[in-house]
Amino acid sequence: MAATTEAGSKRTSRTTPRSVLRVSDFAALYEASLSTQGALNVIHVIRSGVPATDVTRIAHSMGTTKEQLIKTLDLPRATVDRKAKAHQNLSSEQSERVVGMAKLVGQVQAMIEGSGDATGFNAAQWIAHWLEQPLPALGGRPPAELMDTVAGQRIVSDLLAKMQSGAYA
Repeated sequence: MAATTEAGSKRTSRTTPRSVLRVSDFAALYEASLSTQGALNVIHVIRSGVPATDVTRIAHSMGTTKEQLIKTLDLPRATVDRKAKAHQNLSSEQSERVVGMAKLVGQVQAMIEGSGDATGFNAAQWIAHWLEQPLPALGGRPPAELMDTVAGQRIVSDLLAKMQSGAYA
């Protein structure tokens, strides 16, 4: 998305170039995924691999433990720990699950910011709590049970979009 400043020059919103797109910038990652060019940048991040240390960063942002996030995303703990210690990136398959979680947080941030004053609202912590709650729309299962696959993450994202539109309460 482009916006125009008072001086008339164009600036972009949170969509950032591929070289600076970070998984821990939830809103930018989510917004990037909404356009073709941005989605190509997200794919580049996934294929390049998310730094294993980002798992701890994201867990901290969510107010949860690294162990809980690893369990939710079905990541191999020993691999995450080993790669974090060696400052290496996760595989593309593992990165895709981490990116999916980050995009979900960004989606909630965008929903709240688009609905009004988001002051004091922590989307990462809200999503961490919400993922653990059994939901009738999922047959009483908590959304966290679906976060280990891209297809499951899509179901959870769609459910959030339905909540925003009022199609599901």
